[in-house]
Amino acid sequence: MSERQIAFQRAQSLDNGISISWLEQTWDKHILDTAEVTDADLKLLKKLGFKSIRIPVAFAYFEEHSIPLEKILSHIDRLVKQCGLYGFKLIIVYHSGNLDDDNYASETTNIADLWSFLAKRYQNVSPDKLFFEIYNEPPHMDPQKWKDAAYNIVNAVRKVDKRRTLLVGASNFNSIYELSRFVRLADENIIYIFHFYEPFFFTHQGAEWVGNQVATTGVPFPYERGKYFPPLNPKAKNTAGESHYNEYPVDGNEQSIHDKLMIVKNWAGQYDVPLLCSEYGVYNKYADPDSRCNYIKAMRRQLKALGIPGMLWDYNANFSVFTGKPSVNTLPECMKDAIGYHPAN
Repeated sequence: MSERQIAFQRAQSLDNGISISWLEQTWDKHILDTAEVTDADLKLLKKLGFKSIRIPVAFAYFEEHSIPLEKILSHIDRLVKQCGLYGFKLIIVYHSGNLDDDNYASETTNIADLWSFLAKRYQNVSPDKLFFEIYNEPPHMDPQKWKDAAYNIVNAVRKVDKRRTLLVGASNFNSIYELSRFVRLADENIIYIFHFYEPFFFTHQGAEWVGNQVATTGVPFPYERGKYFPPLNPKAKNTAGESHYNEYPVDGNEQSIHDKLMIVKNWAGQYDVPLLCSEYGVYNKYADPDSRCNYIKAMRRQLKALGIPGMLWDYNANFSVFTGKPSVNTLPECMKDAIGYHPAN
């Protein structure tokens, strides 16, 4: 089997995945001491039918705050073993990096050095079970500079480990549009990733960190003409949120999701490379439960129809599919249906 065929096979093995928000929670100063992925968490995820786990890690932040790398890796080592025990694929993600147009040369070297170190550390873990996502959401930067950075990071890993499948996305925060303009790397053992939160006006409604463009809340999915639709929040006036509001009758439906996913599906077909939607989900503070379920079910249906494996964001934080501490009992009936959990009666 060729390297590219192996990458296609491994991409499909990552389907029905979920991210666990933990080691990127830099706002929680005690995160390394007070949180852990437990056996109970993994048993629950197994029961619900999830097959892969994505663990974002804020490596640069920990280094800047003089937190020993070994302290972080002791947690990751444990998770690698747990995932092996419970049969999960695991993706380690370089999250919350500092890369930009100005520092990309020096920062790429730092990132490449870290991945080289991690490649050595985990060299004996099966490449069918452990994956490296080289950089989460490269910023809105010169796409060529990002491609150069990605090339150098991939090469650094390849000097140590030629068999590990690497995950690479495009700039502008793993944008589908930037990926559609990306020229694939020469390396054959890469899965190309994207994040999908379209329509952003719905999935991020009320998200404080985004700003006024998503200030309008109570937005349903799908949009249904004649049913209640909230007025535009005055804070969103004269922002991108105002145009998104006006476009929502066209964008707020499953057909629109399909059409946007086709942008990356067509790109992948052009280069004959595997894809992974490594994040999709809905901020859970303001979106109503039925709309969240409708959206996640629509996403899963469209990803499956197009043969694109997908991973939910997230297990236990502000995009969680649960209504409280994760358990079968805090998973709404509509969400059980949305994620395909149908226990035998």
